Amino acid sequence: MRVVGLTGGIATGKSTAARVLSELGARVIDADAIAREIVAPGQPALAEIVQTFGREMLLPDGTLDRKRMGAVVFADADKRRALNAITHPRIAMETQARLARLRDEGTPVAVYEAALLVENGVHRGLEGLIVTTCDEATQLRRLIERDGFGEAEARARIAAQASPAEKLAAATWVVDTSGPLADTKERISRIWGEILGLVDMRRRT
Repeated sequence: MRVVGLTGGIATGKSTAARVLSELGARVIDADAIAREIVAPGQPALAEIVQTFGREMLLPDGTLDRKRMGAVVFADADKRRALNAITHPRIAMETQARLARLRDEGTPVAVYEAALLVENGVHRGLEGLIVTTCDEATQLRRLIERDGFGEAEARARIAAQASPAEKLAAATWVVDTSGPLADTKERISRIWGEILGLVDMRRRT
């Protein structure tokens, strides 16, 4: 089974690209969804987060206060590394388990969607990498509107990730989502067709 990566800076349209790929029939493994699952109440990762950062990271119902946790770790690189040390190995383990299930089902190609594929060097072990991008003003506006951040906090979230240039340098395919959704869908459809064509060609050779 071939595994293609999907990544992009925060609020550049990565989730939209994943949704379109799913509509086209792609089997998408979403690292963000896995990250939410592993910190659900009763999971060891949540207990470790509470032990490391305190019970103030929990909402009254016992779930992780993701907004508060995000504010803490994006303001402090050491705390961000501490959180990553708790969550990333578990995300990687669950990702491999899901990829194994898809492989056993005979899936020819899977898409692994994750925000930090380039930062963590994971993209080097993949068959190719789709990178979403958009102009800076659009990215900032989307992030403020989507998550209710002030401009300073939104800029801090953007700065915490690899620069657009780093991600684009690693890209096999680029999707600029700055324009109309129809244009984004058309570009993703072309990319998916190309990926399927490459996979089919390699299977025949």
